[in-house]
Parts: sequence; C-alpha cells; structure tokens
Amino acid sequence: MFKAVISQVMEFKNVLRAISTLIDEGTFYVDENGIRLKAMDPSRVAMVDFEWSKTVFDEFSCSEPTKICVNIGEFMKLVKRARSSERLELSMDEASGRLVLRMMDGYRRSFQLPILETMEEELPGELKIPFTVRAVLTTKELRQAIEDAKLVSDYISFIADENGLTLKAAGDVTSATIEFPKGSEVLSEFEVQEESKASFGLSYLADIVKVASAVSDIVSIEYATNKPIKLDFKLPYEGKLVFYLAPRVESD
Repeated sequence: MFKAVISQVMEFKNVLRAISTLIDEGTFYVDENGIRLKAMDPSRVAMVDFEWSKTVFDEFSCSEPTKICVNIGEFMKLVKRARSSERLELSMDEASGRLVLRMMDGYRRSFQLPILETMEEELPGELKIPFTVRAVLTTKELRQAIEDAKLVSDYISFIADENGLTLKAAGDVTSATIEFPKGSEVLSEFEVQEESKASFGLSYLADIVKVASAVSDIVSIEYATNKPIKLDFKLPYEGKLVFYLAPRVESD
C-alpha cells in the first residue's frame, strides 16, 4: 500500500524536529505524488505546511491515498536511531495496521509505531492572506537577528518601508534594532507595497527558525500590518517547509 526509502536520513530527522516544535501528533497524507502534512499547534497560533515530493526518496510507491497519524515525539525517537550511513524505509504493515521503520546498512533493524485515530479535519490549501511585504534573506541572518531580540524582549516587530526591513525588540531597560537595507547582499529580494508593521512572539518564532535553519539556507518572509507572517524555508530538493505565525496585536 505504501513504501518509501530515504537515504537523506539527517534531512528527514531535521524536518521532523521542525514539525515537532508545533505539534505533538500529526497526520501525514501519502499519495502517488509524495507525502505532506499540514497542522496547527494546539493553541492555534502557528501552522506548519510540509511536503516532500516522491522524487526526494530513493524509492517511493503508494497504491492508494493513505492517512498516517502518529505521535511525532515517538516517531522522532525511532528515526533518531537511524545512522546517516543507513537507508530508512517506511511502510505500512497491513496485518497490524502499524507504521514500520526499517534501517538498513548491511544488516536490518525494524520498529513498529502505532497509528493513531485521525481526529482533526484536513486544513485547506494555500492560505489567502493579503501580504504587503516580501523579503528574502539567509536563514542564518534571520536566526541571528532573533537571537539578538531574545536578549531584550519576548516579542519582535517586523517593520518594512521603501528603505528595507527592520526588526525591533524592546524591553523595560534595553532595546535592539536590526536593519536589512534594501539592495544589501543580505536582503537578496525585497518588495513592499506599503509601510507595514507586525509583531510576533519570540517563543514560537525562535524555535521555528532555529530548527528550520538545519534544513534551509534561505527563507522567504511575507507579512502585512497585523497579519500572520509566512516563513517559507527553501529546501535543496523538491518539497516545502512553510510556517505561519499569528501576530501579537498591540493595543493602542
């Protein structure tokens, strides 16, 4: 019914780690094109949208669309046991109804993971948000900016105008300002329709960017005033890893 073989074990570990920053349980949708997962965190503040095309896998087959709901933490524990030199095989055991993980490198190890009942409804396709800003920069620089902001506050503001993108954080005593001027090497692409500002909690944002930086060198940021931010982490293979985070609305 379903079988996938992966040699990019570290990449798969890092993707699972990124997903686990938001959710404890998740449903992977598998069909002839590959695998995907879209889920919101329990507080409905953030959402992850993940896809891996079948071309990412060494072998991939799926005879019919399949839903695989698992405990992400337990799934990660097993996947972590795979060495970088091994190939990881995922398949369904039709007799037990469990997900089977096989690790192969001269000899084989196998684990079985129970499939959970799918409780949530599948989320809709691409979110239709009227973004007014789009900025592309390195994941490393964004992570550094967020680490700077964490020193002084628990939230960060993204401010964009015709001159570029500015990130600001302010605490009771200290503040931080990180500027990415338009046309600079760091800000490789920048589009702004109107001056825009939105603030976001660093507890979510810092975790997302930290783990995503392990699988992506470039991030595309889109947002608008007091609208969710979209973080599209560019993968070096066919697939996507996108996060949405709701804004922290400041009272006047």
